[in-house]
Amino acid sequence: MSHQPGGSLRSLRRSNQEQLLALLLAQGPLHRAELARQAGVSRTTVSTIVSELMARGLLAESEEERDGDLDGRAGNRLLVSPRAAVVAGMNHTFDGVWVHLSDLAAREVASEGAPLDPATPAAERIAAGASLLQRLLDTEELDRAQVIGVGVGVPGPIHRDTGVVGVSLPGQPWSHVHAAEEFERALGLPVTVENNTRLEGVAEARWGAGRGAANLLYFGLSSGIGSGLILDGRLYRGAVGAAGELGHVSVGVDGPPCPCGNRGCLVLYAGIPAVLGALRAVFDVGAGSGLSVGFGAGSGPSVGSGSGSGEGVEVEVEVSLEEMLARTAAGDPASEKVFADVGTVVGQVLANLCNLLNPERIVVGGELSRAGEVLLVPMREAIRGRALSLVREVDVVPAGLGLGARVGALGGAALVLSETPDLAAALNRMTGNGESGATV
Repeated sequence: MSHQPGGSLRSLRRSNQEQLLALLLAQGPLHRAELARQAGVSRTTVSTIVSELMARGLLAESEEERDGDLDGRAGNRLLVSPRAAVVAGMNHTFDGVWVHLSDLAAREVASEGAPLDPATPAAERIAAGASLLQRLLDTEELDRAQVIGVGVGVPGPIHRDTGVVGVSLPGQPWSHVHAAEEFERALGLPVTVENNTRLEGVAEARWGAGRGAANLLYFGLSSGIGSGLILDGRLYRGAVGAAGELGHVSVGVDGPPCPCGNRGCLVLYAGIPAVLGALRAVFDVGAGSGLSVGFGAGSGPSVGSGSGSGEGVEVEVEVSLEEMLARTAAGDPASEKVFADVGTVVGQVLANLCNLLNPERIVVGGELSRAGEVLLVPMREAIRGRALSLVREVDVVPAGLGLGARVGALGGAALVLSETPDLAAALNRMTGNGESGATV
């Protein structure tokens, strides 16, 4: 029985260490006196624990002083060392991969992307991501053991229990891949795999236009229309991980057939192929426009679109989209009408979601969001005209972090920061628990 007091002391020491780490992770730099007050322990205990954590490289002293500090005896403020540990985000898109490293205070450590051929199979994409991650770690002189976890984004729905990617676009390289298992094997690190549009929403909630909103709806208007729901500050996934397929909400039961098996899906009216088809008609764009999407008469696009992935149909539309956006920005009334129609039909769907979920903010991303207020004004008007009076004054704002694979990688890092069960404990385990000494 003599081992029990020592075990209890070690447990108490570890608990105190993690309590101080948690306070610093949550609040940023604090004085020793502030730590003692908030943790409810003596200054002697704080001094002992701080010395141990600094010796292990987990804490450092901040050189920045706050105005109005009350206790001049407390010395410099303490913070979690930026080099103690990192989290990683990795985002795979149709034509590339991006890796982002962040410290535990959500500050960027390194961020870089690499292009990939659209025909690249999933195994080679995983290897490319792993190689890019290792290169960033080497450049920053970080050990792989310092990575607490990796949040990985891929296109398509991911089953939350199995980690298997469901079918989205025809020929999508991730379909039926056991992504969670494959990434963990390749990276040798804890991995969370998530739909990359949802990760864009997590990034916007942490750093972008959704910052400060506990209940947020993010959606991307691209070839596919996916969304991410942040409810009470946490990403909502649904029972099997399929929440957020906004593009496949039916807006017309007798509408054109969608490859998903439904009819009249929103994506057939507001995805890039549909918008470009309508714009091509009003601008009378000919065969030399670089647009290679086929459209049936009055039936919407004849090809399907994404499943909440932000990924486009494999067609050459970028130049034509740029041209159409330029004409819209120049005030062309025909293009403004097309975008107004898109905003209206999307707003009608959003009004239903406002009635159901009551978000405080809606963030609009994706390539079509670049049309700006021409798109957003009719969207807001449709919400105000159709949602219940109690919820209709929701903020509808453009995304703040821009476009591209980097945003999803930011979201992957943010997801690890927010969903690691006990970040302070994970950090404390990385360099041992410092059992020397007796003060607890």
